[in-house]
Amino acid sequence: MTSSTKAGIIILLLAVLGIIISMMKIENNGIGLIKEFEGKRLVAYQDSVGVWTIGYGHTKNVKEGDSIDSLEAEDLLTEELKEYAEYVNKYVKVPLNQNQFDALVSWTYNLGPGNLRESTMLKVLNNGEYDKVPDEMKRWNRAGGKVLAGLVRRREAEAKLFSTPDIG
Repeated sequence: MTSSTKAGIIILLLAVLGIIISMMKIENNGIGLIKEFEGKRLVAYQDSVGVWTIGYGHTKNVKEGDSIDSLEAEDLLTEELKEYAEYVNKYVKVPLNQNQFDALVSWTYNLGPGNLRESTMLKVLNNGEYDKVPDEMKRWNRAGGKVLAGLVRRREAEAKLFSTPDIG
């Protein structure tokens, strides 16, 4: 192997390591916000648009009659938040503080990665227009075509968290 090939491999490995190290994780402010707005339900129920849901907003493979305990609800949330944090890490191309990241994970957990990927909010964020993001977040307050008071409150809380400087 030539020295230039070795150098190229080292640079590639450092780049991969840098990407892995730079992956953000949701922290307490975001987890608390999600728990507050999702609530914990140990028996499956249909949400405002008829989707079967359990735990803290978990919807994958949930059906009528399902039940879980509190520990399972926590485990489901922990696993899903890793997934939703990955979406935010993947699609956001500008630096974020922890509160901004947490707000975006909450938003994405509620609305889905497809909505994040296609949103004007992401476009303005990736253009570095941080000040426009809170208003873009608040636009997403409908379910089944209707404005829902709970979604208005959630988007307000996410926008406020996004706008809160990270003191850490």
